[in-house]
Order: sequence, then structure tokens, then C-alpha cells
Amino acid sequence: MNSPAAAVPSEIVQSPLPRLKITEIFLSLQGEADTAGWPTVFVRLTGCPLRCLYCDTEYAFHGGEWWDIDAIVAEVLQQGVRHVCVTGGEPLAQKRCLILLQKLCDAGLDVSLETSGALDIAGVDARVSRVVDLKTPDSGEVARNRLENLPLLTARDQLKFVICSRGDYEWARAMVAEHGLPARCTVFFSPSKSQVSARELADWIVADRLPVRFQMQLHKILWNDEPGR
Repeated sequence: MNSPAAAVPSEIVQSPLPRLKITEIFLSLQGEADTAGWPTVFVRLTGCPLRCLYCDTEYAFHGGEWWDIDAIVAEVLQQGVRHVCVTGGEPLAQKRCLILLQKLCDAGLDVSLETSGALDIAGVDARVSRVVDLKTPDSGEVARNRLENLPLLTARDQLKFVICSRGDYEWARAMVAEHGLPARCTVFFSPSKSQVSARELADWIVADRLPVRFQMQLHKILWNDEPGR
């Protein structure tokens, strides 16, 4: 009788190529932050641990398809533009996102990461521009903010507040002052669509001489939240 086959030691088993679950990869115009208006490839990862009340990408919470990371980079490069934005969902919820960010930088691309700020950003490649969305009270997820991220922000990064009400504005204004945020990075205030008018938020910022940049999301103006745009 043949002897049972010996088990293969786990340390020599070949690991599969690193993969990420992807909702969509598409070319559009960047709609916000410092690179607004540039043709940009968006890599939208699937999944998010947060449930913000104003979320406009709920379709990315579930589903998606597994992609090898090298295939993602190849797909981005074939689009022929230099800007790429890794977004979600919450991209950092998939730990291998850090590998993707590094490989996109290694490919010579101008890389940004859109993250909720609920997860640690310390491991993100220093070449990446981190766009951190600090959650306001009316988002329903203010308790998820990881304030330990704030001292990590640099001039290469950006911090975004989505303002849903006057109360949100006053909370965000206090956070800007308490943490000296404009000295760390560019700070953006955006109106939450259908909750605060753009003019109203602009008037508040001007009245307070607040050292932040007002922004409206260009993609919402052009395409009204259409997926893949």
C-alpha cells in the first residue's frame, strides 16, 4: 500500500497573486480636491464599514469582481492619462490596497486616495495624495473618525468636510481651529447636495473669513451621480 502523501509545508506553498475586489474602473474628470478637472482613472474598490447618511456610492458596498493587482495597474495605464484616484466604498478596508497604491506610484502615475479617515492612513505610500473625508455629525458616522490621522497629514494631503447643516458647519469650523488644520494641509468644505445650498455654505465661509477652500463636486454638476462618471 502506498504511504499517504506528505503534507506540503505551509511555508513553501505558493501564494496566489495579490487581488482586490473591484466595483468599477473608469475614466472621467476628477470632480473635487486639488486635481479637480483633470482626466482621471478611478479605481473603485468594493466594500465599506461606514454607512454615511448622504452616501452616493452605496452600489459599491457589495458585489464587485476580484482583480489581480498587476491587472488593475495595467488597466489604468492603458487609459493613457497620468492621474489615478483609488476610491470606494472605503478602499483601505481592503488591506492589499496599500500594495496597489505603491505599484501605481512605481508606474509613474500621479496617485490620490479617497478615504473616510476612519482607518489608519499611516501605511499609505508617501507619494500618494491622501484625501481624507472627516465625518461631520450629520453624516451619522462622526464617532468613526480616527483623529490620530490628523497629525499625519502633510502639505501633499487634503482634508474634506461634507457639510449637511449649520450645525455641521460650526462643528467643522471648531475642528479646523482646534487642530490647526490649514497649517497641515488644504482643507475643503463641500455642501451636501439637497441639504445645504452651495450659496449658503459659501456665505458662511466668507462671513467667517475661514481659511478653507469651498468646493462643489464637479461630477455631480455634470453627471448627477451617474455611476461610472
